[in-house]
Amino acid sequence: MSQIGAPHGGTCPKSPRFRTLRTVAALTSAVLAVSVLAGCSADDETDAAPLAAQDNAPAPRDRVADGGTLRWAVDAAPTTLNAFQADADAATSRIAGAVLPALYTLDQRGRPQRNPDYLESAQVVETEPKQVVLYKLNQQAVWSDGREIGAPDFVAQWRALSGRDTAYWTARNSGYERIEKIERGKNDLEVRVTFAKPYADWQSLFTPLYPKQVMGSPDAFNDGARTALKATAGPFLLKSVDTEGGAVTLARNPRWWGQPAKLDTLVLRAVPRADRAEALAAGTLDLAEIDRPTAERISLAVRDARAGRNGAQAALAHGPGSSITPSKALRSWALAHGSDEEKAEEVRAARRENQEAIARYASAQDTLAKYAVRKSLEPAYTQLSLNGESGPLADERVRRAVARAIDRQELAESVLKPLGLPAKPPGSHLALAGQAAYKDSSDALGGQNTEEARALLADAGWVPGGAAERPAGTKAGSEAEKEAAEKAAKGTPSADAERKSDDASGDAPSDEGLYIVGDDKPGAAPAPVAGGPESGTRVLAPASAAARQSAALQARAEALDTRTGVLARAEALDTGTGAAARAPRAAKPDRGVAGAYAPRGTAAPAAVPGANQALGKDGKALSLRFVLPSGPGSEPLRTVGDRIVRMLDAVGIRTEVTKVSDESFFKDHIASGDYDLALYSWPASAFPATDARPIFAKPEAASDGSLLVEQNYSRVGTDRIDQLFDQAAGTLDEEEALELVRQADARIWAAAGSIPLYQRPQLVAARADLMNAGAWGFAAPRYQDIGFKKKETPKGPEGTGETGGTGRKDG
Repeated sequence: MSQIGAPHGGTCPKSPRFRTLRTVAALTSAVLAVSVLAGCSADDETDAAPLAAQDNAPAPRDRVADGGTLRWAVDAAPTTLNAFQADADAATSRIAGAVLPALYTLDQRGRPQRNPDYLESAQVVETEPKQVVLYKLNQQAVWSDGREIGAPDFVAQWRALSGRDTAYWTARNSGYERIEKIERGKNDLEVRVTFAKPYADWQSLFTPLYPKQVMGSPDAFNDGARTALKATAGPFLLKSVDTEGGAVTLARNPRWWGQPAKLDTLVLRAVPRADRAEALAAGTLDLAEIDRPTAERISLAVRDARAGRNGAQAALAHGPGSSITPSKALRSWALAHGSDEEKAEEVRAARRENQEAIARYASAQDTLAKYAVRKSLEPAYTQLSLNGESGPLADERVRRAVARAIDRQELAESVLKPLGLPAKPPGSHLALAGQAAYKDSSDALGGQNTEEARALLADAGWVPGGAAERPAGTKAGSEAEKEAAEKAAKGTPSADAERKSDDASGDAPSDEGLYIVGDDKPGAAPAPVAGGPESGTRVLAPASAAARQSAALQARAEALDTRTGVLARAEALDTGTGAAARAPRAAKPDRGVAGAYAPRGTAAPAAVPGANQALGKDGKALSLRFVLPSGPGSEPLRTVGDRIVRMLDAVGIRTEVTKVSDESFFKDHIASGDYDLALYSWPASAFPATDARPIFAKPEAASDGSLLVEQNYSRVGTDRIDQLFDQAAGTLDEEEALELVRQADARIWAAAGSIPLYQRPQLVAARADLMNAGAWGFAAPRYQDIGFKKKETPKGPEGTGETGGTGRKDG
């Protein structure tokens, strides 16, 4: 879920199925229309639909022309065609979806559905003594070389991905390691898969399914499938891969037994997101994910066209020519024809440049008016990750305080409302609204509450003025001076001398690229407040109240573990102890209008004790490192980060915001743990028991003392969460598995290592006559149905899609 690691709002890399979902959704978004109140029953929520519907110009196949070429933008040419390798990306998954078997695909609610093009049936036929799944394959299903799809392909993929042969460079083996054996059934079209231990997510396996030529040997798997596929079996086949030119061409598969593809060819072109507005304006793309400014420009072009304004008129109304007034034009003409030849030439050059800009803008607007912006919500959510490995966030009370300081609804609205998309913060880490496992468990942590956030921080020892206090055991006055003198006599450098030495050697921390929020006046001391440390009084939550609050949080998570409230006795508290007593939200005093001036002599309003004042503990200020990507495509993420900074500042948490390159953001900071706070995304999965476990698994200590975190980059986890994932993956009772996933999510909320903020938006520019393509939401694209609208004739729709607005043959 890379916003990537974050640039462009991308999502973090996961299993191949995650990448398939992301592509399948074309980075789409499906925000869900449900009222997710803390007390809602699971039945109410799991029956809810996604918040945002698909927006892909659906049309029956008889309204779609035969033929044409679709030019579809991808971020980069794929480095491999093997979706099970670590460097597979969204382009890899998009190709796999068009050319390889997918036994199960996702519907509009993100739920797996049997794909009849490949499977006549698939079901669990035995549970004792072992789980056995029987696959009955479509009788017509064949590879592009004419060979039937069958058991040998299943066996080869299982052996490659089981993890038993380390010569295969696989990204993950989830599920395949549970298989004990694979056999031919009654005939070549039946495949029997026996599991060594029960596996609830068996439908996640063998999608995509590669031919045995790819999976049969380590060499073929590791290297052979990086740039070519020896056989395919989809509505399209792989025609060519132009790595240097950044294009992959797919052609209609003549051996395809299902409904034939409408398009002749499908070209995936590598166009960086920053260049897509220009490519669309030049008319060299038919389908592309875009950012908000590009979407707004397309929408403006469409409105102009509907109002009867052409590009030239639009350029004068709101383009480069909009600033030219009659008086400016007259003065420019006069200067261009004046007696000062040097000045005249300068003005004439400027006029030519301006006219060229107007012409370019006019042409671009005329072209952009032929596109439509299709929007939905991507099946992925952006989260605030709290690194709990060390520092202040190792204390769960501080993590909870951060979470309680943040207004998730405000953040969701800031991102989604301007786009006209529903803004409802996700209530689950493991599913999105509309999916079977979805239930809002956020009440296990609680909503935004500034007073509770401050109380949690106070209970953890972070108080106003704490940064100025000496920690216990600090030597005072003459005693410290005497010790310093003794050190000097012995030639031992003092701490100040060591710092100066570090500064001189260049080892001192650099402030370059660093902005410390709330530290605009480095030398200024905080103003004393009533009840603060300067008055000799410190307000802390009573220990008994803190204990009650901690128990209450855990009880919330346990209550959400089951609808009936019946739960086996909990083991040791997963989320630790300590928190402040719940306090009702105080009524906000009337502070007047921002920017207004009071009459001279009016007394200043009384300060709220501790409000917005920097906190400290044992002489150390509470400051968190907030790492954000700096690339042009990450501007929305940085805007959200700015809002979070202000929210944390309101409870006394200061942040050190560091902006790093997009390339460095994930590799050098998120994965390595060099951050306290960060924003990035995870895609949703139809199989959370399998796919989400590595994201929330409790880190384990390695032999060298480091942490093995899998994909849990917040480094926060508990044994109980791991147990719930394992139980969910190991039961064949679907309802029990869903309930266990929901229980795990409630405990993830209580642990406060990850705070889901909003479901990511997806904006797609599509040619207005392109059908069955755009923002798919959860659902997988049906590549064979994508095409251009048939031309309208007096006799009805007809056309071949070979010219004009119904497709191109230019490749």
